[in-house]
Amino acid sequence: MATSPGHVGRDNEDFVGAVPASVVLLDGAGIPGAEQLCRHGVAWYAHSLGAAVLGRLSRGPGVDLVGALAESIDEVTGRHRGTCDVADPSSPQATVAMVRVTDGRLDHLVLGDSYVVLAGVRPVVLADPRELDVRAAVIAEHDDLAARIDAFRARRNRPGGYWIAKDDPAAAAEAVTGSVPLASLDDVAVLSNGVRRLVDPYGVLGWAGLMERLRAGGPDDVLSRLRAVEPHPDGAPDDATVAYCALRSATPPA
Repeated sequence: MATSPGHVGRDNEDFVGAVPASVVLLDGAGIPGAEQLCRHGVAWYAHSLGAAVLGRLSRGPGVDLVGALAESIDEVTGRHRGTCDVADPSSPQATVAMVRVTDGRLDHLVLGDSYVVLAGVRPVVLADPRELDVRAAVIAEHDDLAARIDAFRARRNRPGGYWIAKDDPAAAAEAVTGSVPLASLDDVAVLSNGVRRLVDPYGVLGWAGLMERLRAGGPDDVLSRLRAVEPHPDGAPDDATVAYCALRSATPPA
């Protein structure tokens, strides 16, 4: 695992952690300057939620991924409901990606624009496209920036809109989930939106190339490549985090 803050002197709002058989990654989000809404901040929220999910997954393979996320959202929201405006659309929130190995399969969950990449014969990218779809629709419908922001926020954690971990545990049930046989996989990557930029919009690597680079140099090498091509006209540097798991050795044991 490796993580890199997008800006020197600013908190890294990504979180990644692992317990036996499970990996959890969160990409924190919020509005800069919204300290009056939550005195804790986005980084606190992402790290607190990630730690809470990991704690539940550490209890064993019988823990349901959706249930672990829902209970953790409820727990962390309860920690600051009395001091912060947790319901405001601009208060701290996070996208989520997690994988868990159990009983010969790999379970996965994605909520928002974090990613799981399954590599077997070819890479399969598991994503939740709803946030990007809503963003594109809002841009097409509104010319004014303020109107776009209001319209985008109005569709957060709503049917027909997009879903993200925030103050409502029910959002967990809207996550993209599934399972695949371990025998079909060679390796798996879990990454935040900042790392996806190498593929889109930068076009420096394809998904197969990204997995090859992870195999050869590991997460630190991928993050070094990302920072080498920034700044980029398509966006300022973002926090970037990746976890890589080799499920099958390239060289069989003797």
